[in-house]
Amino acid sequence: MGECEPRNFLQPCLLLLLRERSDHGYDLVNRLRELHVVDGDAGAVYRSLRGLERNGLVRSSWQTSDSGPARRTYQVTAAGVADLNRQAVLLEATHQTLHVFRGRYQKLTGVSAESGDHQEHSPDSHGGACNGAGGIGCPDPREGVGHAHGEGRHGHGEPDHRGVQPSIGAGERARG
Repeated sequence: MGECEPRNFLQPCLLLLLRERSDHGYDLVNRLRELHVVDGDAGAVYRSLRGLERNGLVRSSWQTSDSGPARRTYQVTAAGVADLNRQAVLLEATHQTLHVFRGRYQKLTGVSAESGDHQEHSPDSHGGACNGAGGIGCPDPREGVGHAHGEGRHGHGEPDHRGVQPSIGAGERARG
């Protein structure tokens, strides 16, 4: 994560992973790396888990093992699920704000915020095989995670090449 990373993003990520399944701290660190959230600071993960537990959002218990030391297992609580839902709504609002920023930046500069390229990437330049998730099912190596083909050329309210109608962000009006 870079200098513009959202504050406290580790906590909703931990709640999400624990909502998927209960886990040990060490395994949570590895799963967070898959999300590109942790850059090697396992201590921050354990501090966040303790804070979440203090606030009643997760609980932990010791699991004994025949082949090693006891390990602490973390589970999300009902209050943690409610907080995860609240944070997901806030993150969606942040996503919409960032989408507007990136579109305006690209329109102003002609530079793709993902790559820094001045090259235009056509939605159909690789046969439309991309699912819009960036990198996942997208054979174009220039595309980054979370890209949307044609972003910056389609205004809010206009469907993209897949027929997806984007939502209207805060402060925007529907075009009609």
